[in-house]
Amino acid sequence: MGLSTPQLELLIFLSAALALAYAAVQTLVVLREDDGDEKMRGIASAIREGAVAFLRREYTVVFTVAIVLAVIIAFAFGITGLGPALAVGFLFGAAGSALAGAVGMLVSVRANVRTAAKARSRDLPATMVYAFRGGSVTGLSVAGLALLELIGFYVGFGGDVLRMVGLLFGASLMSLFARVGGGIYTKGADVGTDLIGKVEAGIPEDDPRNPGVIADNVGDNVGDCAGMAADLFETYVVTAVSAMLLAYLITSVQNAFPNAVLYPLAVCGWAIVATLVGVVFVRMRPGGQIMSALYQGLGATTVVGVVGLYVLNYYLMNGSYGIFVATVVGLVVMVLIVLFTDYYTNSRYRPVLKIAESAQAGAGTTVITGLGVGLEAVWLSGVTIVVGILIAFVAAGWNGFHTAPNAEFGLYGIGLAAASMLAVTGMIISIDAFGPITDNAGGIAEMAGLPKEARDVTDPLDAVGNTTKAITKGYAIGSAVLASLALFAAYTFATASQICGSLACWTSFTDQLTLSAPLVVAGLVIGALLPFFFTSFLMNAVGVAAQAVVFEVRRQFKAIAGILEGKARPDYGQCVDIVTVTALQQLAVPALIAVGTPLAVGFLLGPVALAGVLLGVILSGFPLAILMTTGGAAWDNGKKYIELGHYGGKHSDAHKAAVVGDTVGDATKDTAGPAINPLIKVVNTISILFIALIVAHSFIPVT
Repeated sequence: MGLSTPQLELLIFLSAALALAYAAVQTLVVLREDDGDEKMRGIASAIREGAVAFLRREYTVVFTVAIVLAVIIAFAFGITGLGPALAVGFLFGAAGSALAGAVGMLVSVRANVRTAAKARSRDLPATMVYAFRGGSVTGLSVAGLALLELIGFYVGFGGDVLRMVGLLFGASLMSLFARVGGGIYTKGADVGTDLIGKVEAGIPEDDPRNPGVIADNVGDNVGDCAGMAADLFETYVVTAVSAMLLAYLITSVQNAFPNAVLYPLAVCGWAIVATLVGVVFVRMRPGGQIMSALYQGLGATTVVGVVGLYVLNYYLMNGSYGIFVATVVGLVVMVLIVLFTDYYTNSRYRPVLKIAESAQAGAGTTVITGLGVGLEAVWLSGVTIVVGILIAFVAAGWNGFHTAPNAEFGLYGIGLAAASMLAVTGMIISIDAFGPITDNAGGIAEMAGLPKEARDVTDPLDAVGNTTKAITKGYAIGSAVLASLALFAAYTFATASQICGSLACWTSFTDQLTLSAPLVVAGLVIGALLPFFFTSFLMNAVGVAAQAVVFEVRRQFKAIAGILEGKARPDYGQCVDIVTVTALQQLAVPALIAVGTPLAVGFLLGPVALAGVLLGVILSGFPLAILMTTGGAAWDNGKKYIELGHYGGKHSDAHKAAVVGDTVGDATKDTAGPAINPLIKVVNTISILFIALIVAHSFIPVT
């Protein structure tokens, strides 16, 4: 069976439309459910209003900046004739990422109260499946929107992938703003509310007497839902285009495989079919495990994905076994990262149990043990990525035992390994979005005074939600490493093309990237330092926001008589407004660092030093992100394990120590750690976007 290019493009478009159609239908199904009593609806309305208000203010700031940048891009690249295309792509990339975040959040803030209402039935399996359906709207919306933009711009630009780089930069920048702004908001509110409520006042989490409780629940949506969806939209777009760029720039790959450029999008299209099959398998038997039900869906998606990859490879890539192996490697890497993350963050296993046990000795040992768990988690994920890269490179570049792998085909193989991880993106996002829905459901159940039986349903769902969110972050940073290596390769080809007007001097340029070259070493050091410097501002920002919440809640406890006795209503809106303003103020500097560093290095030290920066930020960013996200989730679930009645349960000394560990982990797992993912890709995409200007105007000329 042979497919013409227009037919293949049509099939990819139809798969994107299928994802969006599913999301629309599932939204109607989700919103038909009972939304609880008047008190529950009032609480949910306050959460929804706060989340929408924050998103509106954040997007106003971001799009003001985006329009200015689009004008700069249009003029800066006007001389090459690419200015309008890059500017339009930039705006659409930013808008697509923003829309993905908004759609996910708007469903989440409506599914939360319905999940709480469903929990009153005491039916854990049914409540779990309902919460997952709410999450699947986000998953399929992100996949559908991303693929629709990709195929639309590919066709619109006549197959010129270089014109799509603006799309990458727009999506990456929006993702950075969403992750940073949403992360500062959610953890500033969460940490401040927990410290003043659980530690100082001795009242439960999500207690309606705490003035910060609505801001805390709003944060779950703007950070863990809107920020996550925008982030993974960007991951989807950047990962797919990185593989397409390699095929587009490397003539030998196109000659061997005429469909090489479109093949990553075909993989994305099949991924949607695989996800729709996987959704059907998310079922929980009475007495079964919540995580097992989610893994059933992920397993089915993976199996269907592998079968589809074999068929696509047979018809589109000449049945090349090397290409098939390289593509499947991405799925294997994904599965292993998911399993390793589950091991380090699930309360059934040693790492989390060790953190909970250490809390008996105080907050200091809790923090130390959690750091140890995070540091340990880096090793297995890192080795998995390394082995995956090597297998993909060798398989795609295979020339036999007696010759070295073909470097050009091997690099394309790494790009395909990254792209194949997209085969489960819809399912991974669905599992992740399950987290904020169940977290909010538990908060609403507590604030509305639902019976203990309802909390017995929402609490275990919330605990699993912490693990699912950690899994998504591990998946995102893992795919970022593979995609960024492909982008780095594309950067070297693009640089060579700008230097020589063709790819003839690619080898001569890459030969300069050695450790004996001072510029390379300088770039590596700057790149390795960048994630640490960048996240320092985020950690400080969470501290500033949390401090503001603590001071405001203390003020209300003193100024409004009867709050702690439940006789007076706190001013929830004041805390929401404080965290909103603080988050938007604090995100400016990290964004400037991410955008400004590669441009400064490129124009001052040249393309060779910039290549070092791109590698350095990957090498240090990946382990730092795993340390922060996995360690933070382990701290959180260690606390939840104690809250189930172990080591004295709630209000015990061990619980107070675990809360301190959790507050440290909150800032790392939901703000600083996840933001490294868009940081890595912003640095790479802006370097490719501006490489023509850097080569032409660098202070140190390239040879």
